[in-house]
Amino acid sequence: QLQASGGGLVQAGGSLRLSCAASGSTFSSYDMGWFRQAPGKEREFVSAIRWSGANTYYADSVKGRSTISRDNAKNMVYLQMNSLKPEDTGVYYCAADRMGVSRSPSRYGYWGQGTLVTVSS
Repeated sequence: QLQASGGGLVQAGGSLRLSCAASGSTFSSYDMGWFRQAPGKEREFVSAIRWSGANTYYADSVKGRSTISRDNAKNMVYLQMNSLKPEDTGVYYCAADRMGVSRSPSRYGYWGQGTLVTVSS
């Protein structure tokens, strides 16, 4: 089970840290991803991290502004987002799977409920 939190209303240029709490004793074996979905749009890839934390991946739209990290001892994944833009607005979801990191939502078998990020201009 995954539960995302940390969303909110922020002005453009601000920062947010999203968290994803995972339950279960095998969290450290799962690759994790963050996706977002804006109103009327498809869910899109934001960032991902391998189970070990050794490799991270970012969408071009957030690269240089965001950092994904994980703490396997705490069963947590984080997404630090800086210099937020209005186009970053959406519901952010964390996802997990053991079949490798992917930019495609369909490759993830487990999803959290999402946390809303609203960036005002």
